Amino acid sequence: MGAPPFILIGNPENRRVTLFQDALARQGLPSAHVVPWRELLASPGLLANLPDSEALVRIDSTGENWDVEKALLKRGYADAVGQGCSVLTPEQVDRLPVDRGRILSPRQHHLGFLRVLAELESIFAAHPRWHILQKPSAIADLFDKRITSRRYAALGVPVPEPLDGVTDVESLRERMREDDCREVFVKVSCGSSASCLAIYRRGRSADTLTTTIEVAKTGWYNSLKVRRIEAPAQVDEILTYLLGEGSQVERSIPKARLGGDYFDCRVLMVRGEPAFTVVRQSMRPITNLHLGGWRGDLDDFHVAVPPNELANAMQSCRTVARAHDCLHVGIDLMYEEHFTGHRVLEANAFGDLLPNLRRDGLTVYEWEIQEALRQLP
Repeated sequence: MGAPPFILIGNPENRRVTLFQDALARQGLPSAHVVPWRELLASPGLLANLPDSEALVRIDSTGENWDVEKALLKRGYADAVGQGCSVLTPEQVDRLPVDRGRILSPRQHHLGFLRVLAELESIFAAHPRWHILQKPSAIADLFDKRITSRRYAALGVPVPEPLDGVTDVESLRERMREDDCREVFVKVSCGSSASCLAIYRRGRSADTLTTTIEVAKTGWYNSLKVRRIEAPAQVDEILTYLLGEGSQVERSIPKARLGGDYFDCRVLMVRGEPAFTVVRQSMRPITNLHLGGWRGDLDDFHVAVPPNELANAMQSCRTVARAHDCLHVGIDLMYEEHFTGHRVLEANAFGDLLPNLRRDGLTVYEWEIQEALRQLP
């Protein structure tokens, strides 16, 4: 008996989908049945009406599709009203021009995504023969940094200490004074790829923000350039916005250096075990590759990291991965200055787009396909 087919929920034009289809072909497996997000949001029956025959179901990112982004904003409108976050009415959404990188009510967008995940749970419950590779409830948790940070800490995993009780800029400053904290990360809790992120530092003469946010005449944007902002009014304006959208606020922890540069790691866990590691190096503490970071050398990394620290960090990654009902979890991991410890920064439901990596001759997606088939009963 052959392997069951794959059902793939994603954006067909996106390289996540095309690379996964390529990986199936290289494994001698039939192409996945793709259910496009855009069509699924308009007609849930597109998925619900598929037969309850044995299949593997993979959920992929909704990102990089303008029609999908607008549909999720509309879906989240009712839940966003009254929450204190920015809100766009469905009519306003319809009038929006395509404007790459513009920040558009992230909390509202996320609330729409949560509604869709709940619908998927219902559809999957009616298809018990489907093998769901990432449970929608697990994806929902992974898209809330406040939930994951506290869950991991409760499991004994070292994370940057959160500052609780922060509701506005004044309470942020008060908490930082109480905790004798000079620098914090402020991250919209549903953000990804360093979007809607700022490093806030209390200075002796002036406070500063280091951020991916660009304030322009036409709106606010997630920029590919990391900026330093010192104007007090703009510092407060950006912090007020981020906190209003629902943010994780956490103490900034100095990172270890590799070759004199800051670095952290993306560790891809598959079936609860470390499968691939990417070293992300940068001249700045924000190391994302699309923000000027680069892939560091794994051999240099293994020379620099003490074996006991590496082992401890991988055990933390196992604990994090096993806290979620997902085939794969992408974990952002840092080592503390001088390799005196490690911290799990966050985890990602769709953190497996890692092209040009191989293990035992297999790409990331080929490895995941192999492991998905291995876990079948």
